Amino acid sequence: MDLQEVFKKIASLKVGIIGDVMLDSYMWGSVERISPEAPVPIVSLQKKEQRIGGAGNVALNIQSLNARAFVITVTGDDDDARQLNTLFSSQKINTEYSFSSKDRITTNKTRVISRNQHMMRLDAEITNDLSRKEEEKILQQFEIFIEKEKPHVIILEDYNKGVLTEAVIRSVISICRKMGILTAVDPKRKNFFAYKHADLFKPNLKEAKEALNIITSFVDVALLQSIHAQLHNLLQHEVSFITLSEKGIFYQQQNESEIIPSHVRNIADVSGAGDTVIATAALVYAATKDIRLTAEISNIAGGLVCEEVGTVAIDREKLFHECESLLA
Repeated sequence: MDLQEVFKKIASLKVGIIGDVMLDSYMWGSVERISPEAPVPIVSLQKKEQRIGGAGNVALNIQSLNARAFVITVTGDDDDARQLNTLFSSQKINTEYSFSSKDRITTNKTRVISRNQHMMRLDAEITNDLSRKEEEKILQQFEIFIEKEKPHVIILEDYNKGVLTEAVIRSVISICRKMGILTAVDPKRKNFFAYKHADLFKPNLKEAKEALNIITSFVDVALLQSIHAQLHNLLQHEVSFITLSEKGIFYQQQNESEIIPSHVRNIADVSGAGDTVIATAALVYAATKDIRLTAEISNIAGGLVCEEVGTVAIDREKLFHECESLLA
């Protein structure tokens, strides 16, 4: 399958994203002096901006690659949720299977940036697990979504904000297995080992080492193969897909494994790169079932978004031309 065919097939896919959405707020300014009141910089604000973050950024990346994104989540019943829904609507991301709760607040991460450097981040959030009633409702919404939309792949995007509880995780993966729907997981530490029987499991190296209590700083294929073996023994998943920061991506499926090295980039900001990688990986794997090609294209996509400041989605045309250049 050539690249044009891959990107064409991606555009025909429906993807459900279930997990923690958030609002990313940016305050841009300049620093000329230190405050006389305390030893902190004074930021002279010049611009404010709000973007889709968390699992919502995964959906934005899906939409940017011309696939159809559906978000299944729980937000607070607040102004941040209304602003987030406005942003989703502007990007044609479907949120009809999501709902709000008066018992929660919508996560909002506010970043103060000067000269492309992060000066500070302020987080407003709630991290409690969903209540039993909220769990039941999100699973009802998920089942309605599956029956009505018939998606090709489900991404479970965990930011440890409480939407992906153990009960939700188990039920979602179980439903997908029964329906023959691919599952791709971007885990966090709290429920790391709850994602049993997923198809594609994408931790970063730090998360995998912490979960397995591995303390060595030396990394090679043998260590990564050992990590896969330990993860597979606990999770019985299909593919390990481990991001290695500037070193690239490692994948293993059965006995096939490899490190796909990263390409030289002018790194400006790594925020949101993991969202781009899981979105791209889920789409390419669903379209091709070729795990090596999945790793190569996802690796390029993750690198491209690191050249931008703040959380940004992948540019489809730029990714296609970069793949043509690097994978020819």
